[in-house]
Amino acid sequence: MRNVHAAAFVSLDGVMQAPGGPEEDPTGGFQLGGWTFNYWDDLIGDVMDGIFSQPYELLLGRRTYEIFAAHWPYIQNEPFAESLNNAKKYVATSSTVPLKWKNSVAIHDVPTEVSRLKREYGPTLLTQGSSQLLQTLLKHDLVDRFQLLIYPLVLGKGKRLFGDGTIPTALTLLDSKTSPSGVTILTYERAGMVKAGSFALEQPSVDELARRELVKRAG
Repeated sequence: MRNVHAAAFVSLDGVMQAPGGPEEDPTGGFQLGGWTFNYWDDLIGDVMDGIFSQPYELLLGRRTYEIFAAHWPYIQNEPFAESLNNAKKYVATSSTVPLKWKNSVAIHDVPTEVSRLKREYGPTLLTQGSSQLLQTLLKHDLVDRFQLLIYPLVLGKGKRLFGDGTIPTALTLLDSKTSPSGVTILTYERAGMVKAGSFALEQPSVDELARRELVKRAG
């Protein structure tokens, strides 16, 4: 058995679109690509090195795959390049066009094929970017761990990590640190169902009962 780990750069309001540069993904009129650039520091470098120094296979959406495949095979003497180029890559795509980046395998039925991969023995399945793929994984409760680098900025619009189809789940905080540039690095693991409670009075006031009735009528 192996797990799916989602590693992502996100803004404070949850946007993860085009963190590396304006050309990465301007779809939807997104104009703030490259928003992580000015926050890079040694601690973030150490965190990324830790992610890619562990055994892993990549699980990527087609758009992120194309961004990576147009960049990393042409890079030498840069951290992570050798690791990313040599890693096996599972690419969620509806296309039958051959994947040129070495060690790349297309998957067409994400819930079925990722569930199968998780039942196998092997290294962690690591996502990078891939916001659309993540929505499918979250909808089918297939993400076991999140490693989030949360940047101290608000982007307002763009593709978000947690969409409408996300299944509610409780999480356990495994690790937290803050980089000198103000980026918060948080690692969470799934911890079962959300357990709700209430701070309401055991005997609600007349005003509270009236308020609840108004809310119920409003739907």
